[in-house]
Amino acid sequence: MKVYKYPTREEWNSLLERPSLDRQSLQATINTIFEEVEKKGDMALKAFTLKFDDIWLDEIQVSQSEIIEGSDMLDLDLKQAIDQAYDNILAFHKSQIISEEKVETMKGVTCWRKSLPIENVGLYIPGGSAPLFSSLLMLGIPAMLAGCKNILVCTPPQKNGQVHDALLYTAKKLGITKMYKIGGGQAIAAMALGTSTINRVDKIYGPGNQYVTEAKQFATRRGIAIDMPAGPSELLVLADSSANPSFIASDLLSQAEHGPDSQVILATDNLELAENTLNEVYTQLKALPRKDMAEQALANSKVILLSQMDECIALSNQYAPEHLIVASENAEQYIDRITSAGSVFLGNYSCESAGDYCSGTNHTLPTNGYARSHSGVSMDSFYKKVTFQKITKEGMRNLGPTIERLAEAENLFAHKNAASIRLKSLGL
Repeated sequence: MKVYKYPTREEWNSLLERPSLDRQSLQATINTIFEEVEKKGDMALKAFTLKFDDIWLDEIQVSQSEIIEGSDMLDLDLKQAIDQAYDNILAFHKSQIISEEKVETMKGVTCWRKSLPIENVGLYIPGGSAPLFSSLLMLGIPAMLAGCKNILVCTPPQKNGQVHDALLYTAKKLGITKMYKIGGGQAIAAMALGTSTINRVDKIYGPGNQYVTEAKQFATRRGIAIDMPAGPSELLVLADSSANPSFIASDLLSQAEHGPDSQVILATDNLELAENTLNEVYTQLKALPRKDMAEQALANSKVILLSQMDECIALSNQYAPEHLIVASENAEQYIDRITSAGSVFLGNYSCESAGDYCSGTNHTLPTNGYARSHSGVSMDSFYKKVTFQKITKEGMRNLGPTIERLAEAENLFAHKNAASIRLKSLGL
């Protein structure tokens, strides 16, 4: 991790740049994938899986027997942990289901809104180097609660050509039967375009690397909605003198191990804390099984020392991190000054991995600065909001003249007539 001491505000923009692949090359790769999947369907999916994952698939879809057998094989302890996470995530997302009231805007004019489930949804679950069954919980639970009619899952296979047992157990628990052994940009293309095996969906959800993120952007050009631009994982830690360096180091490494294109940042006003945290990072790094991957992410990561916590918070708001930890014994004093973040973790004991797995909040969050304008996945992500209105005879008497006047002012006389003809039928 590189250390930057007291950079000026003019230096913040360059300092806060995310690591990225060559965009032109990235777009060319994804464009080729979409063209091939559109032309060749399932055969293209198999070819890309062989090319990128070095696996040949005889069957793309996970069979029901595979789901049942894999679920049965999973360790009991892990099943119980998944069950606990399921219960917490379910409870938090259930609390987001609201009943909207009808509003009488004036006598005889009633308006209301109704949440209708998006019928066909595709969930992308990363699963190559690490099977993210937690992402399946985060996306599958709100999809199930919303009542989405068709839920399908795409996830890359392991080296043995199978889907990890934990993913199979989670799918079974969620009642998901349409699961496919396809990952990367080709999975997004399949869900956006449809093949003989994988049905086209209306909206695609899920995190992924820069190829997956770019593919999701391509999907929007085909009329497919996406949850958000959710790319490589990132974390910013705001820490004052009351923070624990070993805790901070563990959090930084927990995100760094996601992948080489992840990024972590420590912003603090305390030089001693920064130095102690760095020492802890490299001490803890030695024991990690994914040490090589974390090291690559740390090369793109930074420790930023500023004069005071107000500056640290301003820096964080400018960066708009996917995950933000406020490492302080008095974390709540900073809440009102935080304006841009995907998910916030308050206090020295609120580790980011709790949100990744089982505290209850959703971990599918905006990255790459999109937290300035996007929210993380929630129940609302799986609904389309439809407004209704009912106007009675009395309502038309009250509202009709206003419609006429406004339409006439815009020179839209057919609009005016739609009200006038009704008023005339009422003898007005």
